[in-house]
Amino acid sequence: MLILRRSIIACAWLVLAACSSTPSPTGRSARPSLISAEQSRDVAIHAMGLVGTPYRYGGNTVNGGFDCSGLIAFVYRESAGLATPRTVAQLAGFGDPVSREERRTGDLVIFGGGRPTHAGIYVGEDRFVHAPSTGGEVRLDRIDGPYWSRQKMDVRRP
Repeated sequence: MLILRRSIIACAWLVLAACSSTPSPTGRSARPSLISAEQSRDVAIHAMGLVGTPYRYGGNTVNGGFDCSGLIAFVYRESAGLATPRTVAQLAGFGDPVSREERRTGDLVIFGGGRPTHAGIYVGEDRFVHAPSTGGEVRLDRIDGPYWSRQKMDVRRP
Protein backbone atom coordinates (compact mmCIF):
# COMPACT_ATOMS: atom_id res chain seq x y z
CA MET A 1 0.00 0.00 0.00
CA LEU A 2 2.82 2.41 0.88
CA ILE A 3 4.56 1.69 -2.44
CA LEU A 4 1.29 2.33 -4.31
CA ARG A 5 0.79 5.67 -2.54
CA ARG A 6 4.37 6.72 -3.27
CA SER A 7 3.90 5.76 -6.92
CA ILE A 8 0.70 7.79 -7.11
CA ILE A 9 2.41 10.80 -5.55
CA ALA A 10 5.39 10.51 -7.92
CA CYS A 11 3.06 10.34 -10.94
CA ALA A 12 1.09 13.27 -9.57
CA TRP A 13 4.17 15.48 -9.47
CA LEU A 14 4.89 14.68 -13.10
CA VAL A 15 1.33 15.40 -14.20
CA LEU A 16 0.90 18.52 -12.10
CA ALA A 17 4.23 19.99 -13.10
CA ALA A 18 2.80 20.53 -16.56
CA CYS A 19 -0.62 21.76 -15.36
CA SER A 20 -1.57 25.35 -14.88
CA SER A 21 -4.67 27.43 -14.92
CA THR A 22 -6.19 27.66 -18.37
CA PRO A 23 -6.98 31.19 -19.53
CA SER A 24 -10.62 31.99 -20.13
CA PRO A 25 -11.79 31.75 -23.75
CA THR A 26 -13.04 35.32 -23.29
CA GLY A 27 -9.57 36.47 -22.26
CA ARG A 28 -10.77 37.33 -18.75
CA SER A 29 -9.29 35.63 -15.73
CA ALA A 30 -11.36 34.20 -12.94
CA ARG A 31 -11.36 36.09 -9.63
CA PRO A 32 -8.18 35.46 -7.64
CA SER A 33 -8.32 32.29 -5.59
CA LEU A 34 -8.02 32.14 -1.80
CA ILE A 35 -5.05 29.83 -2.37
CA SER A 36 -2.10 30.07 -4.72
CA ALA A 37 -1.50 27.87 -7.75
CA GLU A 38 1.26 26.12 -5.76
CA GLN A 39 -1.15 25.43 -2.88
CA SER A 40 -3.70 24.11 -5.40
CA ARG A 41 -1.11 21.63 -6.69
CA ASP A 42 -0.27 20.65 -3.11
CA VAL A 43 -3.97 20.02 -2.46
CA ALA A 44 -4.20 17.74 -5.51
CA ILE A 45 -1.05 15.83 -4.62
CA HIS A 46 -2.13 15.38 -1.01
CA ALA A 47 -5.55 14.12 -2.15
CA MET A 48 -3.94 11.57 -4.48
CA GLY A 49 -1.77 10.37 -1.63
CA LEU A 50 -4.93 9.46 0.31
CA VAL A 51 -6.24 7.09 -2.36
CA GLY A 52 -7.01 3.79 -0.64
CA THR A 53 -8.05 5.33 2.70
CA PRO A 54 -11.33 3.74 3.86
CA TYR A 55 -14.66 5.52 3.46
CA ARG A 56 -16.51 6.34 6.64
CA TYR A 57 -19.70 8.37 6.86
CA GLY A 58 -18.88 11.55 8.79
CA GLY A 59 -15.18 10.67 8.68
CA ASN A 60 -12.53 13.36 8.48
CA THR A 61 -9.23 11.73 9.48
CA VAL A 62 -6.73 9.38 7.88
CA ASN A 63 -7.03 6.88 10.72
CA GLY A 64 -10.82 7.04 10.95
CA GLY A 65 -11.57 7.29 7.24
CA PHE A 66 -13.30 9.95 5.16
CA ASP A 67 -16.58 10.86 3.62
CA CYS A 68 -16.42 13.18 0.60
CA SER A 69 -16.67 16.49 2.45
CA GLY A 70 -14.42 15.24 5.27
CA LEU A 71 -11.74 14.38 2.71
CA ILE A 72 -11.97 17.86 1.22
CA ALA A 73 -11.87 19.57 4.64
CA PHE A 74 -8.85 17.51 5.72
CA VAL A 75 -6.86 18.02 2.52
CA TYR A 76 -7.46 21.77 2.25
CA ARG A 77 -6.70 22.32 5.94
CA GLU A 78 -3.50 20.27 5.88
CA SER A 79 -2.21 21.37 2.44
CA ALA A 80 -3.30 25.00 2.24
CA GLY A 81 -4.34 26.01 5.76
CA LEU A 82 -7.84 26.73 4.46
CA ALA A 83 -11.00 25.83 6.35
CA THR A 84 -13.74 24.57 4.05
CA PRO A 85 -17.42 23.95 4.79
CA ARG A 86 -18.20 20.49 6.16
CA THR A 87 -21.21 19.51 4.06
CA VAL A 88 -21.64 19.04 0.32
CA ALA A 89 -24.52 21.53 0.33
CA GLN A 90 -22.25 24.16 1.90
CA LEU A 91 -19.36 23.31 -0.46
CA ALA A 92 -21.69 24.00 -3.40
CA GLY A 93 -21.65 27.69 -2.43
CA PHE A 94 -18.00 27.90 -1.33
CA GLY A 95 -15.51 29.86 -3.41
CA ASP A 96 -16.31 30.98 -6.93
CA PRO A 97 -17.88 29.11 -9.82
CA VAL A 98 -15.43 28.17 -12.57
CA SER A 99 -16.23 26.84 -16.03
CA ARG A 100 -15.12 23.33 -16.94
CA GLU A 101 -12.68 24.88 -19.39
CA GLU A 102 -11.10 27.06 -16.68
CA ARG A 103 -10.77 24.42 -13.98
CA ARG A 104 -7.36 23.69 -12.51
CA THR A 105 -5.87 21.22 -10.10
CA GLY A 106 -7.17 21.71 -6.58
CA ASP A 107 -10.60 22.97 -7.66
CA LEU A 108 -13.68 21.39 -6.14
CA VAL A 109 -16.04 19.34 -8.30
CA ILE A 110 -19.59 19.26 -6.98
CA PHE A 111 -22.10 16.77 -8.35
CA GLY A 112 -25.88 16.95 -8.30
CA GLY A 113 -26.72 20.45 -9.54
CA GLY A 114 -29.33 22.26 -7.45
CA ARG A 115 -29.34 19.42 -4.92
CA PRO A 116 -25.65 18.62 -4.49
CA THR A 117 -25.00 15.03 -3.50
CA HIS A 118 -21.24 14.49 -3.82
CA ALA A 119 -17.94 16.35 -4.06
CA GLY A 120 -14.30 15.73 -4.87
CA ILE A 121 -11.00 17.42 -5.67
CA TYR A 122 -10.00 17.91 -9.30
CA VAL A 123 -6.43 16.68 -9.92
CA GLY A 124 -6.01 17.31 -13.66
CA GLU A 125 -6.50 15.43 -16.90
CA ASP A 126 -10.25 14.93 -16.29
CA ARG A 127 -9.58 13.09 -13.01
CA PHE A 128 -10.71 13.73 -9.45
CA VAL A 129 -10.16 12.22 -6.01
CA HIS A 130 -13.17 11.49 -3.84
CA ALA A 131 -14.55 9.28 -1.07
CA PRO A 132 -17.44 7.64 -2.90
CA SER A 133 -19.52 5.37 -0.69
CA THR A 134 -20.00 3.18 2.33
CA GLY A 135 -17.76 0.13 2.13
CA GLY A 136 -15.49 1.81 -0.39
CA GLU A 137 -12.34 3.83 -0.14
CA VAL A 138 -10.92 7.11 -1.38
CA ARG A 139 -10.25 6.72 -5.07
CA LEU A 140 -9.20 8.44 -8.26
CA ASP A 141 -11.90 8.51 -10.96
CA ARG A 142 -12.42 10.09 -14.36
CA ILE A 143 -14.94 12.89 -14.76
CA ASP A 144 -15.47 11.73 -18.35
CA GLY A 145 -16.06 8.10 -17.28
CA PRO A 146 -19.36 6.28 -17.83
CA TYR A 147 -20.96 7.21 -14.51
CA TRP A 148 -19.61 10.66 -13.69
CA SER A 149 -19.99 12.07 -17.21
CA ARG A 150 -23.77 11.66 -16.86
CA GLN A 151 -23.91 13.62 -13.60
CA LYS A 152 -24.53 17.36 -13.35
CA MET A 153 -21.20 18.84 -12.26
CA ASP A 154 -20.20 22.29 -11.04
CA VAL A 155 -16.64 23.45 -10.45
CA ARG A 156 -15.78 25.76 -7.55
CA ARG A 157 -12.48 27.47 -6.82
CA PRO A 158 -11.82 28.35 -3.19
